[in-house]
Amino acid sequence: MRGMATGAVLALAMAAAPAAAQDSAQHWEQCANKDNAFTPDLQIGGCTALIQSGRETAANMATAFHNRGIAYGRKGEMDRAIPDFDQAIRLNPNDALAFYNRGIAYNRKGEADRAIQDYDQAIRLNPNYASAFYNRGTAYNRKGEADRAIQDFDQAIRLNPNHAGAFNNRGTAYSGKGQFDRAIQDYNQAIRLNPNHANAFNNRGAAYERKGEVDRAIQDYGQAIRLDPNQANAFNNRGIAYTKQRRLPQAIADFDAALRLDPKMAVALYGRGMAHRLAGNVAAGDADIAAALAIDPQVAGELARRGLTP
Repeated sequence: MRGMATGAVLALAMAAAPAAAQDSAQHWEQCANKDNAFTPDLQIGGCTALIQSGRETAANMATAFHNRGIAYGRKGEMDRAIPDFDQAIRLNPNDALAFYNRGIAYNRKGEADRAIQDYDQAIRLNPNYASAFYNRGTAYNRKGEADRAIQDFDQAIRLNPNHAGAFNNRGTAYSGKGQFDRAIQDYNQAIRLNPNHANAFNNRGAAYERKGEVDRAIQDYGQAIRLDPNQANAFNNRGIAYTKQRRLPQAIADFDAALRLDPKMAVALYGRGMAHRLAGNVAAGDADIAAALAIDPQVAGELARRGLTP
């Protein structure tokens, strides 16, 4: 679940296929869905057949509900995933993985507090659960509780020193506190661990920009774009940096690219409007700014905090 790296991946529970009929073995193969060999619908079908068979033990039923919840999550149907995780937890209340995955589902729905409650329980059941600390830290950071987020990222890193996502997200938390040098140190480590971490380059660029090191910021935004040409945020960020330097044709080209990827990106519309106005094209600038404000009336404040005002 930067910006912040979401990184949250629903984790499958596994159960041995019971010694039953051939169709039952096939249903277990679909429900377990090792290596995502089956589509979510086939996985759901296999798990549902097992749940409805009346032949499974409580432990296997818990696994079937759990894995069906994961399949619904893969389809983005969190309101169907969560009741399945509920059933898995009812049948096996000591399953840290089920609490963890339900937490991910709640987080994807934007219900950070309920997600945190589930991550809490996953950690109580498994105090060495690095991914649960990481995802709880991400949820705290989205709530604006940077200090609690940093504590969780510290724990995730202690348990897994090679967790590039935890370094990246801890950097984001430090950046939110205005501690840009500490943030850059964490982004550096994330990049050392994963040289293809586009978000870490983008985030490090934002930290450099906030420090006034715009040339270094542009270099990092460029690397983020090379690694992930579909990252609208990096194009937008580089467009803002170019605008600060009054490199207006480059800025407008980057805002155009961001808007091709995300036509409703208010900050890119507003930024392009400012760049057009600075270039002397007031009509185009005013049109972009009006369109941006219609999407997000607060967007001017976001750019003002980054040093750009009309």
